[in-house]
Amino acid sequence: MPEPLKNLYSEALIDQVGEAIRENYPAFELSGFKQTVFDEQWQTRELKSRMTHIAESLRPFLPDDYPQALQILKTACERFSGFEPMFFPAFAELYGMDDFEASIDALEHMTQFSSSELAVRPFIIRYGNRMMKQMQIWAESDNKHVRRLASEGCRPRLPWAMALPEFKKDPGPVLNVIEKLMQDDSEYVPRSVANNLNDISKDNPDILIELLRTRMGKCNKTNWILKHASRTLLKRGHAEVLRLFGFSDPTHIDIGKLQVAESVKSGDQLPFSFTVEGKDKQLGKLRIEYAIDFMKANGKQARKVFKISEADYAEQIKHVSRSHSFKFISTRRYYTGRHALAVIINGKQLATAAFDLTEK
Repeated sequence: MPEPLKNLYSEALIDQVGEAIRENYPAFELSGFKQTVFDEQWQTRELKSRMTHIAESLRPFLPDDYPQALQILKTACERFSGFEPMFFPAFAELYGMDDFEASIDALEHMTQFSSSELAVRPFIIRYGNRMMKQMQIWAESDNKHVRRLASEGCRPRLPWAMALPEFKKDPGPVLNVIEKLMQDDSEYVPRSVANNLNDISKDNPDILIELLRTRMGKCNKTNWILKHASRTLLKRGHAEVLRLFGFSDPTHIDIGKLQVAESVKSGDQLPFSFTVEGKDKQLGKLRIEYAIDFMKANGKQARKVFKISEADYAEQIKHVSRSHSFKFISTRRYYTGRHALAVIINGKQLATAAFDLTEK
């Protein structure tokens, strides 16, 4: 079983944080800070809770003056990178909501070494238009990490973060930001733009469909963004989106020799295979997927779709052999019982077979 991400918040990391702070603020009490971090509830806290708790544990050991404390952390954060030091921007989220200018300046600085994507969202909710104007300014920054924050921070459905319900209803302000980033010259920022548009498509599919109609084919970067943004609608088998990408109704396709193991143990691999057969002609442009109908705790099934391949096939028969892992992952819990595997071609389910998931 892989090491939980929460364990990256180690004693060694906290020592490094304390030393970095003490270099510019000699009065910082490292031993007291460590004792506060590793309290009686530490072991029960999960990843995001630990992140917030570290930010809260910093407060008693920094100057009472918020801008002064923030300046100390702005300097210290430059020694770190990755997601672990996201407790630095969390400090601004927790204690700086009433000091917009100092906090926004700090979030812009800190995101260049980690990410302020979680911390910026309460400011969007509280300050509304003022904050979204700031996001447009960030979208024109010379720094790619700041430009990414402009997009990532206002995603309506950013994972692990508070939702932005107003942007689920009306993503117009978000579109004003990401419009500035559609031709970004980094590889880092366009992925965030695509993820943002994918979020938008879950509540407002017509917006993405209109972009597909008007922007597809204009340039390679835009094509990539729109394709990646369309992944949810493609997995849902949205007929218009499939058509726009050239996937026709698979009436000329048969699925043969579907073989799925009758049962699989938790932690093991489920092997399966099938053939995709064209009726008297070549297969053509196909999106080949499979779905697992997972058993849930309430005894009902919930489907998740997985892509196998996508191409314009000149052959008349394609053999597919795959396996699906039921190994433990932090984002999914498996329940024993009856499951099903379905084969999906161009958004249409063409074959299915049941199997049982059993205890290890």
